[in-house]
Amino acid sequence: MATHLVWLRNDLRINDNSALWAACRQREAKVIALFIATPQQWRQHDMSPRQADYIWHSLQLLQQALAAKGIILHYHQCADFSASVDYLSDFCRQQQVDALFYNYQYEFNERERDAAAERRLTQQGVTVQGFDDSVLLPPGSVQTGSQKMYKVFTPFSKAYLARLRTWLPECLPAPDARSETPLENLPALTPFDYPREAFDHQRFPPGEAAALQQLRTFCRQPVLTYAEQRDLPAQDATSRLSVCLATGTLSPRQCLHRLLREQPQTLEAGQASVWLNELIWRDFYRHLLVAFPALCKNQPFMPWTKNVAWQDNPAHLSAWQQGKTGYPIVDAAMRQMNRTGWMHNRLRMITASFLVKDLQINWQLGERYFMSKLIDGDLAANNGGWQWAASTGTDAAPYFRIFNPTTQGERFDKQGEFIRRWLPELANVPESAIHDPHGWAKKNNQRLDYPAPIVEHKAARQKTLAMFEAARNASPVTPPE
Repeated sequence: MATHLVWLRNDLRINDNSALWAACRQREAKVIALFIATPQQWRQHDMSPRQADYIWHSLQLLQQALAAKGIILHYHQCADFSASVDYLSDFCRQQQVDALFYNYQYEFNERERDAAAERRLTQQGVTVQGFDDSVLLPPGSVQTGSQKMYKVFTPFSKAYLARLRTWLPECLPAPDARSETPLENLPALTPFDYPREAFDHQRFPPGEAAALQQLRTFCRQPVLTYAEQRDLPAQDATSRLSVCLATGTLSPRQCLHRLLREQPQTLEAGQASVWLNELIWRDFYRHLLVAFPALCKNQPFMPWTKNVAWQDNPAHLSAWQQGKTGYPIVDAAMRQMNRTGWMHNRLRMITASFLVKDLQINWQLGERYFMSKLIDGDLAANNGGWQWAASTGTDAAPYFRIFNPTTQGERFDKQGEFIRRWLPELANVPESAIHDPHGWAKKNNQRLDYPAPIVEHKAARQKTLAMFEAARNASPVTPPE
């Protein structure tokens, strides 16, 4: 009897799991699964302790779900990717594995690991099959007329939607049970040798079943008001499914098919198409990682931006990290992330713009800090978002798009409801002054236990424009590969 192994990573589900489905197609084969934790590698990649805790809880639920299908989930912990390949090779020998099935990851280190694993196992006589599973359309499948990767999102999305209108990726069910009775006496899942920080289980319930229920609920009604309310941080108007997609308790295909089932006009620019556009953004950044691997190596997409003379100001960086910049919308957003491991997307843009365009601090420091805090940390999306905000990435807009943090707060948190939630020291500031509390305090001879603005936006804007202009006029820089 053949033995098939499913190597699980960021695909912690039994429904619509391409590798699991393929491993189970041969009815008479024995199917087992393996998850290898690599804490040292996670540290190098700045995985947040809350994400580690989310994965831990989801892994336990996955083990039970697989056991109900007659599949044992084995678990091992080793230092890094190199050690994981060694262990995988030994495990395949011990279990007499004939075929390995896994879903691709697109980050550079992960691709190098997978290539090494394929070489090693093929030499051992193990058949290896990989699958594009964490995307709707595989990298390289949406290209320009000259067969190159799009460098701007809008034409990419138009070509992408044209593909979806002619062909939808299949959404696979969970495989049939391998035995009539669920398995018992499962291997112990020992805690990760990695910092774990508790997360809000009500807002981010772990596991596949909770992710599917959350998806159904969102697609029935909230998705219809998503376009109007998604930029308002005081409203609970987003799906909060990003952590499910980042860790794989949910697939993008499940999102697409559920969305079309509940809102059939979505592909024809229906009300729900704005949320679909976010799924396309997610794929866009993954496709870019494959086309331009330098994005995984701390490199800007726009070569000339390597010339930008970023400021080295630890005090300003610390103030931004702690939410003590003196700009209420920025500080409230940072404190939300520090406290919960999550930040509203509009606020991610505002805080990123502030670090880069108001403080002139290298976007790479912000990118790493976000990854170290976010429960939904994802290299492709995080890097893409930061480079968009920093004007070093694939954005069609020029570098002189600079958010004014005060007017952003006035526009998206007009009454200051979100600000008051996270900045209790501004509780007594009237609504009309919530975005300029120090101006109100000075006028009314009040004392605030809240820091004064660490920079003046107008002056900072002029400094940033000059900084980018000088970089653009400097010597050419070799493009990333």
